[in-house]
Amino acid sequence: MVMGIVNVTPDSFFEAARTQVTADAIARARALFAAGVDVVDVGGESTRPGAVEVDEEEELRRVVPVLEALRGVGTLSIDTQKARVAKAGVEAGAAIINDVSSTLMEVAGRLNVGYVAMHRKGSPATMQNNPTYDNVVGEVLAFLRDAAQRSRDAGVGELWLDPGIGFGKTSEHNVALLAATDHVVALAKEFDAGVLLGTSRKRFLGDLGESFLDVDERLEGSIASEAWAFLYGANMVRVHDAQAAVQLRELLTRDVEMVTS
Repeated sequence: MVMGIVNVTPDSFFEAARTQVTADAIARARALFAAGVDVVDVGGESTRPGAVEVDEEEELRRVVPVLEALRGVGTLSIDTQKARVAKAGVEAGAAIINDVSSTLMEVAGRLNVGYVAMHRKGSPATMQNNPTYDNVVGEVLAFLRDAAQRSRDAGVGELWLDPGIGFGKTSEHNVALLAATDHVVALAKEFDAGVLLGTSRKRFLGDLGESFLDVDERLEGSIASEAWAFLYGANMVRVHDAQAAVQLRELLTRDVEMVTS
């Protein structure tokens, strides 16, 4: 599956995905669905490194009209870490709460909607200030196991686990987690959950070559990392470049069909 991104923000890290005007956000979401994405993720607060928290009323003002206008067009998720915004987002049409803080599982369980639990170390304002781990894969897996159990205890039905690429991790940490996709998948299967991975356009992809690549130069790295995620069992990728990701999914699906037929 492919999740497309609609950022109703002025400060998300990838400028091409920013849509500060409600009509533009709605148009972007419709274009994402037309391109073949399975879910459109609508967020009104940037969670990029260094981002400042948005007032609750402002976040509601940004996302609710967009979700209401898209109700019935396709599956929607609300990207938030605030309980009130999550509830309003569901009432406006969202079927999934995408929660970078992994604190809203009780809200999702009470509202009977899908839930994404993600690992993050620190807050957006501080998470890239020298993040350290003794064993990044082991610690992230332990966190996700606990989040999954708490989600099931809270009555969440549709559950997704996200290792949080780029959220309180160095480039080396991110590569290690991406390489361990199969371990995340194995953990998710214990809880009958899916795995969502978000690598699209992120900084670590710019650090992998001999010279640093700016965000506008990371399409190929994004697609390569998404291919890795799919091949090692991830169920959904969260992307800025919908058409390329959908084409990747179709190519991989066709290859699997050819091999198994």
